[in-house]
Amino acid sequence: MAEERPGAWFGFGFCGFGQEPGSGRGRQVLSPEPLRAGGDICYVSASWSYTALVTRGGRVELSGSTSGAAGGCRDAWASERLLVLLRDCPGSRVELQTWAPGSALRGEPLLAQDLEAEGAAVGAEARAGTLPLLPGARAYVSPRPPLRRGLAPELRARRLELGAEHALLLDAAGQVFSWGGGRHGQLGHGTLEAELEPRLLEALQGLPVAQVAAGGWHSVCVSETRDLYIWGWNESGQLALPTRSLAEDKRTVTGEGEGLSQDGSEVERVVGAEDGASAPFIAVQPFPALLDLPLGSEAVGASCGSRHTAVVTRTGELYTWGWGKYGQLGHQDSASLDRPCRVEYFVDKQLQVKTVTCGPWNTYVYAVENGNS
Repeated sequence: MAEERPGAWFGFGFCGFGQEPGSGRGRQVLSPEPLRAGGDICYVSASWSYTALVTRGGRVELSGSTSGAAGGCRDAWASERLLVLLRDCPGSRVELQTWAPGSALRGEPLLAQDLEAEGAAVGAEARAGTLPLLPGARAYVSPRPPLRRGLAPELRARRLELGAEHALLLDAAGQVFSWGGGRHGQLGHGTLEAELEPRLLEALQGLPVAQVAAGGWHSVCVSETRDLYIWGWNESGQLALPTRSLAEDKRTVTGEGEGLSQDGSEVERVVGAEDGASAPFIAVQPFPALLDLPLGSEAVGASCGSRHTAVVTRTGELYTWGWGKYGQLGHQDSASLDRPCRVEYFVDKQLQVKTVTCGPWNTYVYAVENGNS
């Protein structure tokens, strides 16, 4: 068995409430910085104003607009409305706890449920990174009432991601289901209509998917063959498709400035070429689109912020794009991008990225020393 290489967590982007990796120097971190407890962290869940850090020893620590810590924690899921924990309790019980973020984990939780008493087969399923999907895969937690929402057993969920208005579910067979708001094409069904119940993403049927990620109003999935598919809102270039907001010349062509392309994507045409010809810009992509990373790189992991996207490659490189106002892309500036761009920090430091998880306006990365160095 290969010896585990030393690793650490890094963060960059918005830290206006002093959350990791903030150090009181301002509202933004433009380039990756090590987290203060980076070597002991096994999982990070970031909301807008605070971040929950879960350590290997089962301790959850809050950083940002709220502080506090608690032991016996298996998993944490942070949102502005609620902090959800899976915690070990006396008698070998595992409890689902929901806390007000401002409580600093003091006093009693808003709600506590014994999962095993309700028939959930907890065991090894209650591990860091599974929330908001609950052990047993028959329900998930939502920051809006009702807190606990059931899932049909036939869905056989293995992963669930929540965006601002939509949900993505990955089942045991590698199929993707989506539901919720669809006004930005984030459901991937080719329309802008909402779906009340989980609906199979037919465009990806027959293509086994390994991972899904939900942004504010966009979605990403990584196939088992390491291809990357992306759909939804492209307002800040988060789909890595040409976007009008980032174009140098934003003068709209007179006449029909917008329309639908053959694949249903919402197209804007603006003057961009020297000869005055109109160039297409994608505002909404309601179907999954195959995205090629630079240099033929293969994707193995992805995460989405509110309006930015981060992808880990098979060789341990990190690519980011989309909205970059607070440095959440990690390129030493606050520029936004509508194309994948490699984060050179990890290359320069000879670090191999293993995991990425995005908060709404920031990004957290786990990286290990390069085995070839």
